[in-house]
Amino acid sequence: MTTASTPSSSTDARTKADPLDLIDVDHVRFFVGNAKQSAMFYAYAFGFQIAQLSDLTTGSRQQASYLLTQGNIRILLTTGLHADHPAQREVARYGDGVKDIAVTVDDATAAYEQAIRNGAESAYEPCEQSDPNGTVVSAGIKTYGRVVHSFVSRTGDYDLKRIKDGGLFAPGFARVEGLAINEQNRRDPCGLLYVDHCVGNVEEGKMNHWVKWYEDVLGFKMFKHFDDADISTEYSALMSKVMASGNHLIKMPINEPAEGKKKSQILEYLEWHDMTPGVQHLAFRTDDELASVTALRQRGVDFLAIPDTYYDEVWQRVEKLGWTVREDHERVKQLGVLVDADDEGYLLQLFTKPLQDRPTLFFEIICRRGSQSFGKGNFKALFEALELEQDRRGNL
Repeated sequence: MTTASTPSSSTDARTKADPLDLIDVDHVRFFVGNAKQSAMFYAYAFGFQIAQLSDLTTGSRQQASYLLTQGNIRILLTTGLHADHPAQREVARYGDGVKDIAVTVDDATAAYEQAIRNGAESAYEPCEQSDPNGTVVSAGIKTYGRVVHSFVSRTGDYDLKRIKDGGLFAPGFARVEGLAINEQNRRDPCGLLYVDHCVGNVEEGKMNHWVKWYEDVLGFKMFKHFDDADISTEYSALMSKVMASGNHLIKMPINEPAEGKKKSQILEYLEWHDMTPGVQHLAFRTDDELASVTALRQRGVDFLAIPDTYYDEVWQRVEKLGWTVREDHERVKQLGVLVDADDEGYLLQLFTKPLQDRPTLFFEIICRRGSQSFGKGNFKALFEALELEQDRRGNL
């Protein structure tokens, strides 16, 4: 059913000159083997609300999707209900992981058509979901490996502002009522606010190809650049370039392996991901790193172990750049939080261990006190911690 809807005032106020003017991260879609069970894991471990669903009970005969929300983070977990569904085929090949980093735009069709003109390959053509309450239009382009970027435009009750306020995600979704875990998470929040950045792993020699792709297709610019001198240990190395949208709202670091004595985390990822590029981790922003990490540890989240010797010099390193870490230093050490600084301020960050049996996807929890970097001063300590885990898995 298709009906006309009036765009919201927030949409009207935006310029229509550039169809690739990206407004926000609309959602991140995971393909998973069992969406209901995955929703429970992310709710219990990371404090997400299991807010809405679309499944057999709401009339969806092909797939089940659960919408998880926290702050301005929206994760959509999708499972195919038949063996030939794309989600089931990809889960069999790659395991659970990120399929789609979707972005909100004013006009999804116009954004898709411009991206195609800019050289993108279509993932799927514009499609519309509509009911008397409003319309959601989406269209997708392929990026590295298995990953898709969907353009999403919303009108009526499905406008982004209404979604942020708890409105229904799209036609065919229903609110989840009465879950005890949702009440528990409202009482004891984890404080995750929004997606800070999303990191992709690509094959050796392909980083610059995808950097150019983001520049040419989506108009991104290079925000930061790290080479193997920045990100290396005795055993392994990688190179990374951070791409950012024009308003710096959406950041996409791209990693490739570099030559080393042993196997880098990027190569390990690729080998357990059918040698196919994909999303390595999502970074979630918090305004209180210590409170968020404390809450997550209490829920049983496993983080990388940072050696005590790391803290012998980190405070002086940050102070040499002109900053004083205002968080309790002993608590930072107890929680194993990493600290770094640049000329704009400092940051605190910590990385989970892989979130499923295959050593692929993980999360980062990051708090920025002015710094807009990605923890360059922590790369060596982080890599050493990762290498210990790789060695335990027999993959170093």
